[in-house]
Amino acid sequence: QPLPQPQVPSPQPPPMKLAKYMLPTGQTGVGRIEDDNLLPLDLSKGQYRSLFEILESDNPNETAEFLTHEYQPIPLNHVTLLPPIDQQEVWAAGVTYKRSRTARMEESETAASCYDRVYVSPRPELFYKASPHRVSGHGEPLRIRKDSEWNVPEPEMTLVLNSKLQLVGFTIGNDMSSRDIEGDNPLYLPQAKCYNQCCGLGPWITLPVGMPAREATEIHLVIRRGGKEEFRGKSGIDQMARTYENLIGWLGRDNSFPSGAFLLTGTGIVPDSSFTLQPNDEVEISIDGIGSLVNPIVQG
Repeated sequence: QPLPQPQVPSPQPPPMKLAKYMLPTGQTGVGRIEDDNLLPLDLSKGQYRSLFEILESDNPNETAEFLTHEYQPIPLNHVTLLPPIDQQEVWAAGVTYKRSRTARMEESETAASCYDRVYVSPRPELFYKASPHRVSGHGEPLRIRKDSEWNVPEPEMTLVLNSKLQLVGFTIGNDMSSRDIEGDNPLYLPQAKCYNQCCGLGPWITLPVGMPAREATEIHLVIRRGGKEEFRGKSGIDQMARTYENLIGWLGRDNSFPSGAFLLTGTGIVPDSSFTLQPNDEVEISIDGIGSLVNPIVQG
């Protein structure tokens, strides 16, 4: 009698990655990322006219498969990746990691108790981060304010939500922050967070199917200055004090998002208080299952 053979689990399909792109001719479109190539999607029939409309469909994976045309794959280094945003609002959560709570308390003695309380409070800190024109994509510059002397990047897992506030994808977010402005007075938070080129999103959107388990997902940050590594840090989603569902639930309270939303979920990587970004620095954020978002830093 032969022994029963162990069941071998079917390999998990690679996650679907959807990008907005521009060709050297100036033509723009939506495509799938496979390895180092982009497969353009056929939006010519008009049923789906944008990345947002694909994400609004009942099954974005199947919709993207349906729209994949027999175009010749385009090497990624032959296209410009655009920010993967249409008309969505960009929101952010703060003090969702213990390290973030500590750093925010370091900014200001007068505000320390605020950050300490919000970390353990049922209600999270949520704030409006950016409108689409303030967002930079992969390779595009992010800005440090002229009236700030202490600026840091904040690498964050970013949730992509449709108009029903359903979680339909993930991308990388950089929640640029002027820590001295916020530290001077918590009421200055909007000025510390929301300004031109204040938010990085990209390089594309990864759909949920095939993403790594949350507790195994790591976030990495590297900052380079003059071509040399100035700072390196990492954290993991398992260090978050709140769940994605908790944050989405609070975002949707008495609020509607007819064009969908991006929700940055907070950071667990904070450089020492002696560090500040400088013009011409390069910030690279990598998240398992998504990829890497790279942005140069400018000022003025």
